[in-house]
Parts: sequence; C-alpha cells; structure tokens
Amino acid sequence: MELPIIRTDNGPQFIAKKFEETCWKWKLTHERIPVKSPNMNAYIESFHSILEDECYSRNEFTSFTEAYRVISEYMDYYNNRRRHGSIGYIAPAKYYKAVMSNQIQISVKKMVA
Repeated sequence: MELPIIRTDNGPQFIAKKFEETCWKWKLTHERIPVKSPNMNAYIESFHSILEDECYSRNEFTSFTEAYRVISEYMDYYNNRRRHGSIGYIAPAKYYKAVMSNQIQISVKKMVA
C-alpha cells in the first residue's frame, strides 16, 4: 500500500525538521513542488483564491481574535457544508466519509515535474 501524499511548496514551515518528523509519524509521503511552480499545486492555489474571495475580502478584522474566529467559522463551512465541484458537488466531509466507507474509489496521481 502506498503512503498518502502531502504536497507542499518550499515554504520554511514545510522544510522544517519538525514537519518532516510529523510526516514520518503519520506515515505521509512529503512531496515538494519545484520552486516557482504554483501550477503544480493547483488545488491549494485555488483554495487560497477561494479563501480570499469568500472570507478575507468580505470581512474587515479589528483584532487577531476576531480574524481567528471568522476564519475558523469559514473553514468549518468550507469543509462541512460548502459544495466542491471537483468532488462531485458535495462537501469534503461527506466525500471523505464516502471514501472511507468505500462508496467512492479514488486514485492519487504522482506529481510529474
């Protein structure tokens, strides 16, 4: 069985020893995209665009606490209620449950540089 893959850019948080240790602990394969290649991490780039459009640009935060609360609420919505076209117009939590109960089969593609 292949290990699950987590794909990241080369930000300092992802090249840190602690991150690599965490990947090892959770049996994740860490795959880094080449420098200056955001198109190779299109899903997260798309997420950042959605987060900007649906959360950041609609709010004006007056404190870190407020920003944390609003973003946390948005993340709950994004993961549990917002429908995603890339997974059949269902919420990620519902998709995950379907995958885990073998109602949906998935395939993971290796990154090709």
